[in-house]
Amino acid sequence: MRDLAAGIRHLADGQRWVLRHGRWFGFGLLPALITLVGYAAALVVLAFWADDATTWATPFADGWSSPWQGLFRGLLTAVLFGGGLLLAVLTFAAVTLLVGQPFYESLAERVDVTEGGAPDAPDIPLWRELWLSLRDSLRVLVRVVAWGIALFALGFIPFVGQTVVPVVGFCVSGFFLALELTAVAFQRREVPLRERLRLLRGRMMLTLGFGVPLVLLFLVPLLAVFAMPGAVAGATLLVRDLLPAQEETPEPVPAPGLPDFRKD
Repeated sequence: MRDLAAGIRHLADGQRWVLRHGRWFGFGLLPALITLVGYAAALVVLAFWADDATTWATPFADGWSSPWQGLFRGLLTAVLFGGGLLLAVLTFAAVTLLVGQPFYESLAERVDVTEGGAPDAPDIPLWRELWLSLRDSLRVLVRVVAWGIALFALGFIPFVGQTVVPVVGFCVSGFFLALELTAVAFQRREVPLRERLRLLRGRMMLTLGFGVPLVLLFLVPLLAVFAMPGAVAGATLLVRDLLPAQEETPEPVPAPGLPDFRKD
């Protein structure tokens, strides 16, 4: 329970950090807003074309009598749109992180600096950072899809599908959301995906305490946008909790009489 409370505290502390550093809050909003507009446009297109797609995919139901044809295709249309919405929720963080890689890299670095013991950034070009983020996100997406298929199948089991499976689903979503959000801070420390998984599984309650409340926030699109900067800051604090403390590197003191441009 202590780890669960610590995970929730990291999430809250991340939100407080960006609110105290207002410039970084606005800085972190931009990628989330861009991603939200793209997802909203895609979901609008899906809403308009889902019915036609269902009709095209089920030619065998053309001869069915009313009301069975309408009920069957209506159910499939709802499942298609619901699946698209769920996929949007689960991938929002990954796509936002990919779009805003330079933004969130700077934000995570600033959190490390203010908390002390900031690691040196890896000496790799931006294009390679983006490639590593995309590659890791695709690997995570494969795991998410596998879990989604398994939970969907288990959802048909009476009682279990209506009680246990939704709870497990939120926990799985929370774990993978935490995995995605900690990617920025882990990547700065050059921790590979396999090791990230091991660390997060080793402190499962800490991970779920951070990720599950965030899943609930991300179910509301606008809240997801405003929570994203604080989520990245909180994920950086979470990584600092998971990894051994590093020696604090003192920041250089500006020369007398010169303004300190490092201040927020």
